Amino acid sequence: MSHASHTAHINRVNRIEGQVKGIKAMIEEEKYCVDILTQIKAARSALKSLELLILEGHAGHCITNAVKSGSAAETEKMINEIIDLVKRSSKS
Repeated sequence: MSHASHTAHINRVNRIEGQVKGIKAMIEEEKYCVDILTQIKAARSALKSLELLILEGHAGHCITNAVKSGSAAETEKMINEIIDLVKRSSKS
C-alpha cells in the first residue's frame, strides 16, 4: 500500500489512541457509566472502521498484485489468509 495510505492509517490510530486515553481518564474521574460505555462503543467503531479500511486496501493492492503476478501459490496463500481471518472473526 502507498505511503499516503499508511500515513492516513497512523492518523486514525492516533485518534483512536486519544479516544482510549479519554476513556481511561473518564474511569479515573469516575464519570457516569453510560457515558464511559458510549465512548467505548465509539472507540470500537473507530477500530472496526480502520480494520475495514486496511482490509479493503489489502484486497485492492496486495491480493490484486498476487493475482497479477501469475503466482497461483501466492494468490491462494493470500486468499486463505483472508478466509482464516474471517473465520476467526466470526468466532468472537
